[in-house]
Amino acid sequence: MKLLLFSDVHRNRDYCEQIVAKSVEVDVVVGAGDFGSFRTGIVKTISWLKKISTPTVLVPGNAESFEELQSASVQWPSAIALHGSSVELKDTIFFGIGGGVPITPFGSWSYDFSEEEAEELLMDCPMGSVLVSHSPPYGMLDCSSHGKHLGSTAVRKTVEDKSPKLVVCGHIHESGGKMLRFGDTMVINAGPNGIIYQVID
Repeated sequence: MKLLLFSDVHRNRDYCEQIVAKSVEVDVVVGAGDFGSFRTGIVKTISWLKKISTPTVLVPGNAESFEELQSASVQWPSAIALHGSSVELKDTIFFGIGGGVPITPFGSWSYDFSEEEAEELLMDCPMGSVLVSHSPPYGMLDCSSHGKHLGSTAVRKTVEDKSPKLVVCGHIHESGGKMLRFGDTMVINAGPNGIIYQVID
C-alpha cells in the first residue's frame, strides 16, 4: 500500500496544491494535523485539500480542534477525521490522536492534551496499526531548534507496547520530512511537502 503523508501545511496554498497533485499516485493520504494557524484558516485550507478523491485520514493538530476539523471536512467525502478512534482502509487499520501532547506553552488557542489524557485517547490503538499522531513520540523526531525533546511520552509508550507498523506525526517543524526506525516501527515526521511511503505487510 502506497501512502502520501503530510503535516503542518498551516494555511499554505502552495503546499496544499502539491499534496493534491501527489495524491493521485497513492492508495491512502494521511494528514497529521495543523491545517490552520492559531485556530483560523481551517475552512480555507480544507477547501484546497478537498480536491483529493483518494481515501484520506486526518487528525487535528494543535492549531485546530477535532470538532473544527470535522466541521470543515463535511464537504470532503473521501476524508475521515480521527481522534482517539480508528478506521480500516485497504485492509489496514489507521488509529488517530490529535492535538499538542504534552500541553504546549502557546496558551488558550492551542488544542492540547496532557500525557494522562493522551493515554486515555490511545487506549484502543490496536497492535500493528498505522498510528497517526500530530505529536511525535518522545525522543523520536521531536527536537526543537534548541535541542530539547518535545514529543509525547504517551505516544512513545503506545509505540513500545503496540508496535505500530508506521507512526505518522508532525508538530515539530525542525524534524519535518525526516524518518527513523524504532524496532519494527517506522516513524515519519511528515512535514508540509508530502512524503510518499510504501507500507510493506
